[in-house]
Amino acid sequence: MALEILMPALSPTMEEGSLAKWLVAEGDRVQSGDLLAEIETDKATMEFEAVDEGVIGKLLVAEGTANVKVNSAIAILLEDGDSADAIAAPAQSTKATATPAAETSTANAPVPNAAPSAAPAALSSNDGMRIFASPLARRIATDQGLDLAKITGSGPKGRIVKADVSGAPATAAISTAAPAAPTPMASAPRNEAASVTSVETLYQERSYTTVSLDGMRRVIADRLTQAKQTIPHFYLRRDIQLDTLLKLRSEMNAGLTARGVKLSVNDFIIKACAMALQSVPAANAVWAGDRVLQMEASDISVAVAIEGGLFTPVLLDADRKSLSTLAAEMKDLATRARSRKLAPHEYQGGSFSISNLGMMGIDNFDAVINPPQGAILAVGAGKKRPVVGADGALSVATVMSVTMSVDHRVIDGALGAELLDAIVHNLEHPLSMLA
Repeated sequence: MALEILMPALSPTMEEGSLAKWLVAEGDRVQSGDLLAEIETDKATMEFEAVDEGVIGKLLVAEGTANVKVNSAIAILLEDGDSADAIAAPAQSTKATATPAAETSTANAPVPNAAPSAAPAALSSNDGMRIFASPLARRIATDQGLDLAKITGSGPKGRIVKADVSGAPATAAISTAAPAAPTPMASAPRNEAASVTSVETLYQERSYTTVSLDGMRRVIADRLTQAKQTIPHFYLRRDIQLDTLLKLRSEMNAGLTARGVKLSVNDFIIKACAMALQSVPAANAVWAGDRVLQMEASDISVAVAIEGGLFTPVLLDADRKSLSTLAAEMKDLATRARSRKLAPHEYQGGSFSISNLGMMGIDNFDAVINPPQGAILAVGAGKKRPVVGADGALSVATVMSVTMSVDHRVIDGALGAELLDAIVHNLEHPLSMLA
């Protein structure tokens, strides 16, 4: 029976996407794992794989189509023995299969209230419940002695496909549910107090250009609104003297020239924050709704500005890596972020973020926490300032102002102060990070 290929949810925040390019044509035979299309999500352009095998009967969505809802039908797959006549029924049920991305864990998650005409061929379990499985999956199950009633399918509408039964042990009560995408934080409703109509009316006598929100801008707007409305922020500020660090950085870069490595001040900041989280482990935590998760590794997110928005790629185990390794990884992540080539696992997670606007001349600012993380460090520019030493003598030093935004549900004031003090110590005594 003809099957719908559905628009996948390729990121936790994806509700719709653009079908950038088809990698198959009508009449092509595809196997499980074959690439079908390139999908533009709110964050990146990603390739979409087939989960079943058959022949592409019809492409329902043209290349370049934007705002395609997650779980709406984009193509029809014909199984062996199907004729072109089987295409009509699934195509008519496209609207019935569309569901919000927040309600689906994968592109092929079970869809409630699906049209019966689109249902795949079914078997029956002992209790009379229908079992949906592809012919190939049924053949493999028969050959391996598997009980399909004990297998959860990862195909369209919960259908059991080849990947669910291949290599599974015959004696096990199998459960191979598709891996769930990380659950996005519930988006806070946009403030509708000033409606589009009323705002446009207010400025009707003035000239303006309307700029529509793309997927990334919409997600940023929702998540930052949610963060400011639901997270009890408080702020801790410190000045950091950088002269010792700048001298060490210059000496290290001179020695690393032959290796093509150049350390930035931001690389030192990443390392300092990662080591501080190990020194103050209670602050290395995230908010999980009704509990706090205290993390073991120091996974640091770093804000990277791109056209139309930003990414926060994550440097995993940053406390264990050398400065040169962090520099190389950060350069690679930033480059791929700007071309929107990061995979979701490369910008999700982390327990602490860094946002550095110092290179843009900003002296200081307050950053918005990136949920579910517990804190974010806003970094300003390092500038020459007069300072009074411990002996009362006046001198000039390169000083950088930082502000740490903290989630009070996760980190109390004294604990936050302890964490920030550890960051300051690491940056003012950079040799300690090389030990």
